[in-house]
Amino acid sequence: MKTTHPVIIGIDTHKASHVAVAIDTQGTRLATLSIPTNPKGYLELERWSQSLGKVQAFGIEGTGSYGAGLSRSLLAHGHNVIEVTRPNRQLRYTQGKTDSLDAEGAARSVLSGQATARPKTQTGSSEMIRHLKIARDTAVKSRSQAMVTLKTLIINAPADLRDALDHIRGKVALIRHIAAFRPGDIDNPLASAKAAMRALVVVGCGCTKRLLRTIRNWNGLSQNAHQS
Repeated sequence: MKTTHPVIIGIDTHKASHVAVAIDTQGTRLATLSIPTNPKGYLELERWSQSLGKVQAFGIEGTGSYGAGLSRSLLAHGHNVIEVTRPNRQLRYTQGKTDSLDAEGAARSVLSGQATARPKTQTGSSEMIRHLKIARDTAVKSRSQAMVTLKTLIINAPADLRDALDHIRGKVALIRHIAAFRPGDIDNPLASAKAAMRALVVVGCGCTKRLLRTIRNWNGLSQNAHQS
């Protein structure tokens, strides 16, 4: 059904598929389409929308999550993409929740002017910094958790081992000492305690190394972002 009025496409996004509903600027519902979340599906959506008339905008839910790939694809092809934070609540309450109604709600949010935000491009330095921040935060959390668990193991270790470790001064010296453990066969509580402690130290040190690499990369990106 082709219209002479500008077309607005609303899209309800999911992990495996997206549902699109087209309306025109008079509010008439034109058509519905479901596509897979891959480049082939994005191309199908673009061709389908253009077959209905001149597309004014795409209103997409979840441009920072499930809708990120579609949003990037449409922006790369020069389309006007609007971020829709939530479906039209009135439609959901009066007619029940379905994917097509959510998609229609997204389109009507754009038509009414309720949705006006532009999605982040997710292609520049800011997006790269966001990725590195996630890695850094995960490494910090993993390292902290490993060290907390190590302290618990030391407290509950066999008496001779606990006493020996208690006499070591400084965290670095303690970690080096534990890293040098060679427990051998795990056939007694002393060997199992040493093996567990050494494993935690290896995890903590590995997280620290990854963290330092991430910070170096982050600093480089931050400097480039400030200079540009």
